[in-house]
Amino acid sequence: MRSTRGRLQRRWSSSLRWRLMLGSAVLAVLFMLALLPALRSAFLIALEQSVEKRLAADAGALISAARTDNGKLSMPSKLPDEEFDIPDAKLLGFIYDREGNLVWQSRSAKGISVTYLPRYDGGGNRLLRIDDGNGDEFYLYDVEVDLLRGESAAFSIVTLQPASDTQALYNGFMQQLYLWLGLALLLLLGLLWFGLTWGFRSLRGLRRELDEVESGHRERLSEAHPSELLRLTGSLNRLLDSERQQRERYRHSLDDLAHSLKTPLSVLQGASEIIAAHPENREQTRIVQVQIERMSQQISYQLQRASLRKSGLIRHRVLLRQVLDNLCEALDKVYAGKQVTVQRAFDPELQIPMERAALLELLGNLLENAYRLCLGQVRVSASISDGGCQLCVEDDGPGVPISQRERILRRGERLDGQHPGQGIGTAVVKDILESYDGELFVEKAELGGAAFRVRL
Repeated sequence: MRSTRGRLQRRWSSSLRWRLMLGSAVLAVLFMLALLPALRSAFLIALEQSVEKRLAADAGALISAARTDNGKLSMPSKLPDEEFDIPDAKLLGFIYDREGNLVWQSRSAKGISVTYLPRYDGGGNRLLRIDDGNGDEFYLYDVEVDLLRGESAAFSIVTLQPASDTQALYNGFMQQLYLWLGLALLLLLGLLWFGLTWGFRSLRGLRRELDEVESGHRERLSEAHPSELLRLTGSLNRLLDSERQQRERYRHSLDDLAHSLKTPLSVLQGASEIIAAHPENREQTRIVQVQIERMSQQISYQLQRASLRKSGLIRHRVLLRQVLDNLCEALDKVYAGKQVTVQRAFDPELQIPMERAALLELLGNLLENAYRLCLGQVRVSASISDGGCQLCVEDDGPGVPISQRERILRRGERLDGQHPGQGIGTAVVKDILESYDGELFVEKAELGGAAFRVRL
């Protein structure tokens, strides 16, 4: 569970698309949260305007029914709007004179006490929201009247409607608003994800081309990318070209160096053999030949070490089975008298992430040691896991004492004095592994001899 959560956290933190999606989602949520009060305010304004229009129409009905007689107000027994005449109805009507005295109220307003003092100040009309003191709220519409049927009058016509009538409408609207905003947010997030996926298609194409470059199936990146990436792809192409040219020059220089040194060494070797013909020069000749052999071995070692470096951008993969078959075929001829049996403990399709020349040199040195020191059994095992690549060469020979395991990894150190050599094989292997960030371990093999385990 912890590992799964850790992988998800690493994915969120390392993926550019997930980061952009997270940022876009946060902005979308903030936008919806900012839009919510704006829509709610707009609905409340529209709702109050609707209430005001209705109360204004009801006030107009009262004005049309009102009469004045010698400046006194008279209202008919039956009003045009029946709700004013029904007790406990939701439409209330009041009429106040100039001094704020209540001169009439509708039958629906019987038993309802509303504390309101109209201001007859020429303001025309207004809409208020008041409390009756019992916790009930009302929308109140007040309109001033100066003339009734052509006669001078001074009254405030007031109509009221319980605010609870609109509360259900408001609650229903808010529920729908939350629902639709939630759906809109999900739709927006889906569109953002689709847009980011479509936008990152070019990056996936670039990644695919880089994989092809690393695997050796492509030499350069194409120009079929967005203009924002062309500078990057151009720089990578220049780096690839520069690396390729540098490696070619490096190989040519090494070839020239090897050729230029081979001739002088051959001349020295021939001269030493001529000098050796005189008995009095045999000791000096032996010293010269030893030094010539040592120089030859050191030159070979340094050339191998310099030429088997890992490429900077190109990631090679070599089929282990083919390399092992080639090496075993050659070593079987060299050690034909031993009848060595090589066990293969790996998947036939397993590929090692190294250059072919580097793998040949590394595995060749380890196998040559195993063939030389084994009694007749050699095992090569390999596996690929999340942690990297494991390669192990074992034999059934005398093995390596624990106290000597570090020593044989040093250049020029040998434990076997019965066979010729300069003791640089394991040093070459170690140098190759260092260029690939790998490690070499010497252990006791299950076959009884030594086990050289490589970890990349």
